[in-house]
Amino acid sequence: MVFIRRWLTRTGQAVMLNLDNLTICLQDKRVLDRISLKLEAGETTVLIGPSGCGKSTILRAIIGLVPPDEGCVEFDGMELCPENIFHARARMGYVIQSGGLFPHLTVLRNITIAARSMRQDRNAILKRVRELHDLVQLPADLLERYPAQLSGGQQQRVCLMRALMLDPALLLLDEPLAALDPMIRADMQSDLRNIFRTLGKTVLMVTHDMGEALYFGDRIVLMRNGRIVQSGKADDLLKHPVDSFVTRFIQAQRNPLERQLKI
Repeated sequence: MVFIRRWLTRTGQAVMLNLDNLTICLQDKRVLDRISLKLEAGETTVLIGPSGCGKSTILRAIIGLVPPDEGCVEFDGMELCPENIFHARARMGYVIQSGGLFPHLTVLRNITIAARSMRQDRNAILKRVRELHDLVQLPADLLERYPAQLSGGQQQRVCLMRALMLDPALLLLDEPLAALDPMIRADMQSDLRNIFRTLGKTVLMVTHDMGEALYFGDRIVLMRNGRIVQSGKADDLLKHPVDSFVTRFIQAQRNPLERQLKI
């Protein structure tokens, strides 16, 4: 059974994420309050809610940047802890809102920094880079430029390439398009969704935009004050809200929603 589980993991069929009663307190404030959530392989789950509700903290807890006070994070059947988190991180891709590119490194060196630190074969690294710049539609002649020489949309494509470099089982995206202007953001939304569908990755994405959540999410998780208020498909939230907060949150974004539902 162990062999079968590991084989399924390598083929991407059994990878999942399980947050079990996850509780995190920061500066005497309960930022996450008994969060329980499962992600199935190949599913895109979108976390949405007001600023400060704990969305980004969930991602930071998964990647091991914030330890839980109670509960746990399980990745591919393994409870994450200080002893195994670095190994687990190699199988996670993480994209943050500000990008986090190193300004003194070229695009190519930014993308390959993890692979080079692991002393992967140079030819294998360059082959992977070629695959990725085709996938995210980043022109190859930009690879020797520096981040400051790129547009915002190009920088986010580089961040996505870096996150995908090690072919991660899980992709974590923290409002990756929030800083882009509307036209570039619309293009990136379309490209990102195509990439998700092409790769079949398990994706956990944070956004504050309900229209964006509808566009990407197989499942939408609405949060408030560190708790999950409602989780389900778009229709569940739109047609069967569990309380008045869900209704008010959706109504506050009525115009983006109407545009989204026409797609």
